[in-house]
Amino acid sequence: MTNIRDFEGRSALVTGAASGIGAGCARALAARGAGRLWLVDVDGAGLDALDLPCEVHRIIGSVADEALWAELEPQMAGLDHAVVNAGIGAGGPIASLTLAEWRRVMAVNLDGAFLTLAASLRAMGQTGGSAVVVASVTGLKPVPGIGPYGVSKAAVAHMARIAAVEHAKAGIRVNAIAPGGVDTAIWESGEDFQRSVAAIGREATIKAMAKTTPLGRFATPDEMAATICYLLSDAAANITGHVMVSDGGFTL
Repeated sequence: MTNIRDFEGRSALVTGAASGIGAGCARALAARGAGRLWLVDVDGAGLDALDLPCEVHRIIGSVADEALWAELEPQMAGLDHAVVNAGIGAGGPIASLTLAEWRRVMAVNLDGAFLTLAASLRAMGQTGGSAVVVASVTGLKPVPGIGPYGVSKAAVAHMARIAAVEHAKAGIRVNAIAPGGVDTAIWESGEDFQRSVAAIGREATIKAMAKTTPLGRFATPDEMAATICYLLSDAAANITGHVMVSDGGFTL
C-alpha cells in the first residue's frame, strides 16, 4: 500500500465494494487519505469485513435499485470521487440465452452503472470531481460465450465517454478502465472454473487461464485499484473520456 496522501479529506463512492476491485479501491482510497467513503454492495458481511481508517457509510443493496439512489444521493452532496464498479458475470452463447438471463446482467451491469454514475454526477454538482467506470476488455474484444457481460461493458465504457463530454465544463472528469483477467471472486460461479478448481486447485486454474494473456498472469484487485486511483487523482487532471486498457496484453 502507498503512503501518498493525495485524497486527503476527500469523499468517494465505491460500488461493488465488498470484494475484488471494489474492496481494493476502498482500501486504497482510505490509505491515501480519503475522509469519507460510501460503500455499496449486496454483501453486507463483506462490507463489514473492511476495516478502514476513515468515516465509512456501508449501504447494503443492489445498484439496480432506484430507491437506493433516491435515498443515498442527498447524503452524498459535494461528492469528490466515484468508482462505478458493481457487476455480475454470465455465460452462454447469445442464441441460447433467454431474455430473463440477458436482463439479469443488464440490470446490474448497465442499468446499475447508469444509476450510480448519474447520482454521483448530480452529487458532485458544479464543484468538480472525478469518476471511473469499470468496464472490461470483453467490451472491446469479442469473447464468445459471455454476450450480455461483454455488451454491458462496451455500453458502460461509452457511457463514461458521453458523461465526460457532458460534464467537462463543471470540472468533472469521467474515465473508464477496461481490465483483462483479474483474480477476483467473479470467476467462482462459472461451472468450468469450479470443475477446474476441483481437479487442480484454484491457483493452478488461474495460472492456466492466464496463459491466454501475453504477460502470463492475471492482475490483482489492488493493482487495478492503483490504476483507478490514478485516474481519479489530480495526477490525471488532463485525462477525461478515456478508456484505459489494463489487460496484460490480452487485446494485442
